[in-house]
Amino acid sequence: MEYEALERTLGHTFHDRTLLETALTHTSFANEARHGTKHNERLEFLGDSVLSIVVAEYLFTHSSLPEGDLTRMRASLVCEAALFGFAQKIGLGQWLRLGHGEELGGGRTRPSVVSDAFEAVIAALYLDGGIEAARAFILPFVTSALTKQSAEEDYKTKLQEIVQQNPSERLRYVVAGQSGPDHDKHFSVEVYLNSNCIGRGEGHSKKQAEQAAAKEALALMGY
Repeated sequence: MEYEALERTLGHTFHDRTLLETALTHTSFANEARHGTKHNERLEFLGDSVLSIVVAEYLFTHSSLPEGDLTRMRASLVCEAALFGFAQKIGLGQWLRLGHGEELGGGRTRPSVVSDAFEAVIAALYLDGGIEAARAFILPFVTSALTKQSAEEDYKTKLQEIVQQNPSERLRYVVAGQSGPDHDKHFSVEVYLNSNCIGRGEGHSKKQAEQAAAKEALALMGY
């Protein structure tokens, strides 16, 4: 198979194209092919680690959030659902080498199969072009996902904009409780419209709990 189009999508021309071919090869294909055909499970293992360090480094460098929040953000960016979404953006499923049974079973659109291949491709990029090649491929997905999350989750701003339509109304957030050790705090927050509590939320930071409270308030108001 010719991979030039995929290489353009990946932003990298492979010196060793067998790395890319292996990354795209599912175990089902290797089992049906001639003896010695490599599949992508070992690359997937390496790609998972490369992905994790690139995402962790980016989050650490570009935010001042505490460890618990960083961990949760990283988890949301490297989970199967996120990777499947990233892979779909580049049409990775169409490039996979699948066995006959996996092909008939819908392997090209199976989240577990496609997300594993995405990690394997990251490993191939890393082995062929170093960490910079892997980082250049990964970060556009990460920054796009974070921008989307920010737009979707800024419930406080949305609630404030609605309340400001009536100048006499006032919003305030009150910490109703907190528990847990310093490295794993848990907060409960209530949001008040004037003297009325219109939402409650919980989270591992005050900001997270406030967002949850604002989200509940918006739902109560029909938004």
